[in-house]
Amino acid sequence: MLSPQWAWGCFVFFSLLAFYLLLGYPFLLWKWPFRKSPVLKDLSQIPTVSILLAVHNGAAFLRAKLDSILRLDYPATQMQILVLSDASTDGTDAIALEYASRGIQLLRLPRGGKAKALNQGLLVATGEILFFTDVRQELQFHSLRHLVANFADPKVGAVTGELRITANGKAQGEQAAMDLYWQYELWARRKQSDCYSLFNTTGCLYAMRRSLAKPIPANTLIDDAELPLQAYLAGYRIIFDPSSIAYDFPVAQGTDWTRRMRTLGGMWQVLARHPRLLFLPHPMWLHFISHKFGRLLLPWCLIGTAVSTALLPDGIAKSTLLLSEVGMLLLAALFPWLKADSPLRRYSSLARTFLVMNLAALLSLKVFFVNPQRMWLTTRVDQKGV
Repeated sequence: MLSPQWAWGCFVFFSLLAFYLLLGYPFLLWKWPFRKSPVLKDLSQIPTVSILLAVHNGAAFLRAKLDSILRLDYPATQMQILVLSDASTDGTDAIALEYASRGIQLLRLPRGGKAKALNQGLLVATGEILFFTDVRQELQFHSLRHLVANFADPKVGAVTGELRITANGKAQGEQAAMDLYWQYELWARRKQSDCYSLFNTTGCLYAMRRSLAKPIPANTLIDDAELPLQAYLAGYRIIFDPSSIAYDFPVAQGTDWTRRMRTLGGMWQVLARHPRLLFLPHPMWLHFISHKFGRLLLPWCLIGTAVSTALLPDGIAKSTLLLSEVGMLLLAALFPWLKADSPLRRYSSLARTFLVMNLAALLSLKVFFVNPQRMWLTTRVDQKGV
């Protein structure tokens, strides 16, 4: 049994660390006078680009996606468009072949996952710049031109754009909570990019120099971190450009946590493969510890806070803390039974999403104990009313 002093010490430590990760670091980003690092962007530069579209059974979205690519404000003579079909069985290959006369190349591959498909694409790609995108998201007319313009700066190794969620009406429940989280993520990316560099990109909308891209392990869960980090670790910047935009559907209710678990599992892979990000100084070390590693650390801080609260000496302080912690759990548990017009529903949704995301962070550790490919699940989206 811990002494009262040790119990209070543990409680204060875990509570302050959780507070820093949740509020302290965002405040630091907001108020700290970081010196901005401008990018030498030139829209007149038009290097050759290889577009890599890895897809498994994406027939429902492929036509719209290819049309979106072909509408891009970029010379067709400067684009190589590769559809990397990961053993699709739903008509994906047939649709891609329909576009062969318009410059679309189909590479039919044996089932191996996205990372393997991208590795095959790297072998075939001939462009100076690689543009990675996914099958579901529509690309804005100028999106590629704006991404590529950033490579006029010799210090830029990779660039990502802004993903916008399209839906009619006001987002509610889990979608509203995740939208709030995504808005924070975009804001943080702007700040980090201005400061120096990001650590990852948006998987459906990023580009990097071909000379920096090397094959990645076949079991990689987040190529949009593993590939761009090759540029960062080589001394280049990863930039966020909000002028480059893609559009996606909202994720169906109750399904985002599996995607979050895969993403965080991929971050564990990044830590295992690149420990220098955690232990050796680099230009964005504080940001990596606070933002990326902090997401993996936060649930353990919350558990530490809860356990140390239970070990505190009996009294009004312990009772108040326990009531507040149990109250948050009850607030999250109430969500399925609250009516849509209930004033409490919004707060219940936020509490539920917060707890589910941290549960996903805990479960993401299974990436070290199971085949990581089992963590890949098809993301279901809500197309109603869009």
